[in-house]
Amino acid sequence: MHTQSVESPPRPPAERGNARWAGALALCSALLLALVAVRWYPLMTFDDDIAETTHRWAVDETGVTHAFRILTDWVWDPWTMRIMAAAVAIWLVWRRSALWTAVWLGATCALTALIQQTLKALVDRPRPVWPDPVDSAHYAAFPSGHAMTATVVCGLLLWLLHRHGAARVLRRTAVAVAVISVAGVGLTRVWLGVHWATDVVGGWLLGALVVVLAVGVHVRWRS
Repeated sequence: MHTQSVESPPRPPAERGNARWAGALALCSALLLALVAVRWYPLMTFDDDIAETTHRWAVDETGVTHAFRILTDWVWDPWTMRIMAAAVAIWLVWRRSALWTAVWLGATCALTALIQQTLKALVDRPRPVWPDPVDSAHYAAFPSGHAMTATVVCGLLLWLLHRHGAARVLRRTAVAVAVISVAGVGLTRVWLGVHWATDVVGGWLLGALVVVLAVGVHVRWRS
């Protein structure tokens, strides 16, 4: 008596691509995390060189520094990003048919905050210290919470616009705003001397990984 094996259907190309992206981002994130945790000397030297240069610019260019403080403390602050995500979640609840997506969005943002605070406590990397600081920040340095939160919120909202078939002009405008926000917040954190460059890169990588995994969960659940 022969039994016929039942093969699972092949995964769609989009799902396979999502898995590859998740694997690559996870590998890069883990590698950077390990190098920062062991204080790998070439990487620490690289961070020191960038930090000293940008801090010198920040002290000299007071007008730019003031503008960057406004951007990082108000426009691109993690709480500003979370409030924006919460507003979108409320709109999705109001639509009623998108209740699951609203819960998914809120849960992903909450998980992002938990991940970044846990990693900060585990790595416990000191922030840059200056005799003439131009700004201050709390908690440990790695990863940058500003960079990670901006990446997650902007990434999820861009995907939602694409999923709901937003107009091309709106999507392109949103992509431009998202790119400027994610890159800009990273620049401001290094310029203001409250983060090392690799803190920002770590925040970007981990944020992108969260977005890819969250989108994969949403797609599989809805399908």
